[in-house]
This record gives sequence, structure tokens and C-alpha cells, in this order.
Amino acid sequence: MKLYKRPTTWVLLLVAVALSQVFNYVVPYAGYLTAENERAAEQILASAMPENLISNSIGGFPRFAGALALTLGAISVGSEYGWGTLKTMLIQRPRRLSIYAAELFALGVAVLAIVLSIFALGALTSSAIALSQSESMAWPSLAELARGVASGWLILMTWCLLGVMLAFVFRGMALPIGLGVVWILGVENLIVNVAAPLLDLAETLQKGLPGVNAGSLVSALNGGEVGGAPGVNTTVDGTQATLVLIAYAVVFVLIAGFVLQRRDVT
Repeated sequence: MKLYKRPTTWVLLLVAVALSQVFNYVVPYAGYLTAENERAAEQILASAMPENLISNSIGGFPRFAGALALTLGAISVGSEYGWGTLKTMLIQRPRRLSIYAAELFALGVAVLAIVLSIFALGALTSSAIALSQSESMAWPSLAELARGVASGWLILMTWCLLGVMLAFVFRGMALPIGLGVVWILGVENLIVNVAAPLLDLAETLQKGLPGVNAGSLVSALNGGEVGGAPGVNTTVDGTQATLVLIAYAVVFVLIAGFVLQRRDVT
């Protein structure tokens, strides 16, 4: 109920959906309408068709949507410290881990709602574009859609759990959001694009980074194609990417739970 009633949750949802719609459908469709080369126009239009629903929906998850998910996790937990509500809840004598489990469950549902909203609006927009141009519609199978939704949820939930962990460690939300966003949009980008081409150690290290594995998972779902979405890559295969993200999620959950259980709230 707190997540549902908190305006920040809806703002993050709207931003995530808006970014997905604008850069996956509005901008390509505008480019198609203004393209002078017929072949290029056909390629642009094809990228916005329903058959590319999965890659379009989760293409931004490794970076930009991931930063929003991290912000959601950090705000959800960090605000409890800032408002003093965590102490109030503990006075009522629920176990700390019970509160923590409820927090994780609520965030898992919220992240799933974000993923489903992006997929649903993407399906509506892509079908509208196809109908307006009298194009045939080939939809992904239900199994492919299920894998896409599950993979998208895993990626966003991993970033969300990183925000949760940082919020518990630093007992606030401003610093966790700042550190998390800098890591997603800055540090990993420097390791991959600057250090990895120069140092063998950095090239090996990047294969274990959460953002790199998230991008590789998106690429694996797209048949190994990188596309134009930032952060999407073919550094590792889909199986390794999935296992690494699950491992990160488990580690983030355990560290956050340990910190909550062992440290003073204030």
C-alpha cells in the first residue's frame, strides 16, 4: 500500500514507460516518415513491428530502466530511515526479517508491474504502427514472451536489489541513488569501453559485471543481435548472464538482510 500510494513509484513507472515508447517507437516512426532512402525506411519501420516487441521492451533495461529500478529500491528502503518509520514499525514488534521479506515482496510486484506495463504499451504502439502502414503482424510466441518478461524482471529486480542493499548499508536514499546511478551509467561504461580494450584483467573482469551480463541476456533473447540499445552486448552467453544476475540478486538480498539484522536502525 505504501508503494502504491507513494507518488515517486508512479513517477518512476511513467518515466520508464515514456522512455521505452519514445525511443523504441516514436523516434523510429518519425525517422521512417522522414527517411529519404526507401531501403533505410523499411529497416526502420521493421524495427518497430510487433515481432520485435521483446527486444524493444527490454533493450533499455541494462542501463536506463535499470537506473530507475535502482532508484525505486533505494527510495523504498531509504525513506524508512529518513522518515523514522522503520523504528515505528519495529516498536510494534514484528521481526526485522519479516519486515524485510515484505519489502522485497512488494518491490518484486512493483517491478513486475513496470515490466508488464512496458510490454503492454509496446504491444499497443507497435500494432498501431503496423496497422497504420498496412503491415502484417507477426507476434512472438507465448513462450518467448514469458522468457522476455521473466528476463526483464530479473534484470530490473537485480538493479532494484542493489538499491535496497545500498539503502540499508548507508541508512538513507540520496547516497545510494547517487552511487548506484554513477555505477550503472558511468563506472561500468568506463570499464567496458576504456579499460577492457587496453587491459586483459579489465577484459576478464567485465564478464562478471551486472550491467554487462544484463546486456548479454538481452542480446541472447534477441538471437545474439546487439542492436542500438546502450548496454546491450554479446560478451557472455545467455545462460551465464542469467546465472550471474541470479547470483548478484542473492548476494544483494543476503547482505541487506544481514545489515538490517545486525546493525542499529539509527
